[in-house]
Amino acid sequence: MTQWVFDIVDRLGAAGIGLLIFLENVVPPIPSEVILPLGGFRAQTGMMDPVAVWVAATAGAVAGALMLYALGSWLGYDRVHALAGRRWFVLSSQKDLEKGYELFDRYGNWFVLGGRCVPIVRSLISIPAGIAGMPLTRFALLSTLGSGVWNAIFVSLGYALGERWELIEGYMSPISKVVLVLGVVAVGWLVWRRIRQRRRIAASRPDTTGTR
Repeated sequence: MTQWVFDIVDRLGAAGIGLLIFLENVVPPIPSEVILPLGGFRAQTGMMDPVAVWVAATAGAVAGALMLYALGSWLGYDRVHALAGRRWFVLSSQKDLEKGYELFDRYGNWFVLGGRCVPIVRSLISIPAGIAGMPLTRFALLSTLGSGVWNAIFVSLGYALGERWELIEGYMSPISKVVLVLGVVAVGWLVWRRIRQRRRIAASRPDTTGTR
């Protein structure tokens, strides 16, 4: 992965940083903690302009966020709510979805702004924003602000550390793994709880198959 990132950045410069960050937002396993510090290091050696690296990274992040927002908007709350009522849909009940919608409606600004600074979450937060119908202009502004801060921090760290820029990945990789594990556990818990609820409902229904 690191060598592939090197190749893209060395071939395309700041535009390569923007492209990689766009892909990182759409495909979360691509690590921004490798891309951004590398861009800072390349800027420190004089190969790229640090401001151009930051602008390209932020533009790529917002473009990726808007693509996932569009996916969430296409799905829409009504469609997802209808899916939540199907028996095969085990991620959420309609009641849970309604509570989530109310929560996002109240704190959605903070979710998007803060989520842009959390590995993996920074990509996925765009989908519920689209589903909840957050105004596009507000979403774009919050995503630009959050992404701009995140990108500035890691580009600056790469610039300051120079040849030791890879230390950043060493510190951030465990955090990303913890977030990923917590996400998997949360999804597993939702599925388990949904299945248990259905079994409980089925068990409480009167038996209509008895003999006369």
